[in-house]
Amino acid sequence: MSNEDRMNIDERRKYLRKMKKRYAQAPTREEKGQLLDEMQVVTELHRKSLTRLVNGSLERQPRQGQRGRTYGPEVQYALSIIAESLDYLCAERLTPNLVWMANHLASHGELVVSPPLLEKLDQISISTVQRVLARIPRDKPRLPRKGPQRTRQITQGIPMKRIPWDVQQPGHFEVDLVHHCGPTASGEYVCTLQMIDVATGWSERRAVLGRSYLVMEDAFRYILTQLPFPLLELHPDNGSEFFNHHLLRFFKEAVQGVKLSRSRPYHKNDNRFVEQKNSSLVRAYLGDDRLDTVAQTIAVNQLYDKMWVYYNLFQPVMRLTEKIVTPTAKGQLAKVNRRHDQARTPFDRLWAAEAISNDRREQLETLRDQTNPRQLRQDIYDQIDYIFSLPNAVPGQPENVYLTLTTHPDLQALALDPILHDPDLARVD
Repeated sequence: MSNEDRMNIDERRKYLRKMKKRYAQAPTREEKGQLLDEMQVVTELHRKSLTRLVNGSLERQPRQGQRGRTYGPEVQYALSIIAESLDYLCAERLTPNLVWMANHLASHGELVVSPPLLEKLDQISISTVQRVLARIPRDKPRLPRKGPQRTRQITQGIPMKRIPWDVQQPGHFEVDLVHHCGPTASGEYVCTLQMIDVATGWSERRAVLGRSYLVMEDAFRYILTQLPFPLLELHPDNGSEFFNHHLLRFFKEAVQGVKLSRSRPYHKNDNRFVEQKNSSLVRAYLGDDRLDTVAQTIAVNQLYDKMWVYYNLFQPVMRLTEKIVTPTAKGQLAKVNRRHDQARTPFDRLWAAEAISNDRREQLETLRDQTNPRQLRQDIYDQIDYIFSLPNAVPGQPENVYLTLTTHPDLQALALDPILHDPDLARVD
């Protein structure tokens, strides 16, 4: 019998209370023996224990003394440091990664570890971690700050589908664009181009000012230089910012062999992985405020450079491994039980899939060893505060999007200067 089917003590006592009446009313020894056989199969208790229970009292005796804690304050302190460093993950993602993260933080001077502590972190259960995390006050909870286009002729040859959830090979990316327009969509404003690899959870983000092919191509080109493994498929929605002659030419020339697919119109769940990450990796940090200047765009990209390291190298993700569909009564939705594998970082999943070269793997491994995740998380929140300290665009004074392109690094250095907001000095002829 599996653990899921085994009775707990309260369920056994409830069952035995009902069987006790039948046992007491049984007229013969043979019938009492048959009832004991039945109770032994159901409860998995020894026959002598069942005889003692049904002939005595089924009331549970109060505990004489409280059981001491197995995991003391040193474990709680270590969990608080690790949880803070990983931005308060859920216990299911946090527990399998406690030991290596404790050693990693110890190498950066954030934590002092000992063999007994590592042994406890290795054997602690998910439910215990949940209880400990509930007692840990969060220093800075991550909360949001505030609160279909028609198919065009150019998309006719591009298949409509969705990437299977159980794809094993890295390189199949869902793509979406997040708008930071605030309460109004007028004028130019910042958008976030986000790509999520279905197989590993690897994430790429880039902020662009506006949605022109110029900035979109520049963002894709930058992401391709960052991506440590081959790009096999791009799967956006049907927006014209993705499907236009300029970008299709770019994909054909710069990313030869890449497969293009698209979501079905009005089927938002065809891009379910990137849609979920739009909430947890973009909106949760930048909220719904309006961002519409060159300086804000560059500052957001500096934030995304930090998040690239933090989420791909340090944040464990859980991958769906099985779906069990249980039929229900006619007219009702079927019940779907989902099972996930052990939480691992996207980098570790790439390594296990052998989708990354040895040289690139060693570079990323060295980067992870040299990075303090707790300090990096603080840098991320400091960068967010800096982004929202920057002024928004002056009405009637257009921003120069050329200053946001990676192909103009000399102009990027000027983007944070107050002189940028002078339209006469910032204009590029």
